[in-house]
Amino acid sequence: MSLRTRDATLVELMDDPDCDPRRLAATLRRFDLVNRLVAGWGTVYRTRLRPHLASLGRPARVLDLGSGGGDLVRRLAAATARDGLDVDVVGADPDPRAHAVATATPAPGNARFLCTDAASLVGRGDPFDAVVSNHVLHHLDDALPAVVDASLALSQGVVLHGDIARGSLAYGLYAVGITPLAPGTFLRTDGLRSIRRSFTPAELRTALAATGGSWQVSTPAPFRVLAEGRGHA
Repeated sequence: MSLRTRDATLVELMDDPDCDPRRLAATLRRFDLVNRLVAGWGTVYRTRLRPHLASLGRPARVLDLGSGGGDLVRRLAAATARDGLDVDVVGADPDPRAHAVATATPAPGNARFLCTDAASLVGRGDPFDAVVSNHVLHHLDDALPAVVDASLALSQGVVLHGDIARGSLAYGLYAVGITPLAPGTFLRTDGLRSIRRSFTPAELRTALAATGGSWQVSTPAPFRVLAEGRGHA
């Protein structure tokens, strides 16, 4: 195995429509803890999202595309309320299995979930003040241009796509660190496959440049990559 090149041929267990539903649900629920430990959204919220929302001076709406079990939606909803911002946070995921997990977990009153995809939301013509995603880009392959274009079309403000930055240190640390949290889930197998499928910052710049959009790619936290764009809704 080599991490020098992205392995887009790998398929994650949770992406199999016939995977064990109990292990899938357990995986989605446990992402709440895992993402708090590794996803870097505390930094992204403080340095990018919160300043943008505060600058609007009015109620705002944030969309999380591919929201999975809803942990980022709940976290952003709680954080904006704590900071005195009037923000509704909407999570959208086309997988009914993920939607079931998201809606089964208590959420703040300013959070809600939709079982739908980005293209359908664009068709509604209902823009948001910010669009985010977490751990979505490395899943997309041929669908990457359509999804990032949709994210720009859905936002009249910032667009923030956070993901893993592929690397051998990230792979080794995750392989060891995830072991206590992995029983009964797909976290270890899928997490390691996710790293192997993920982009380096340079690769992501190239992939996004090919979509024709204007994107900035940075590394806001260790082992993380962040694509930042400006919506045109």
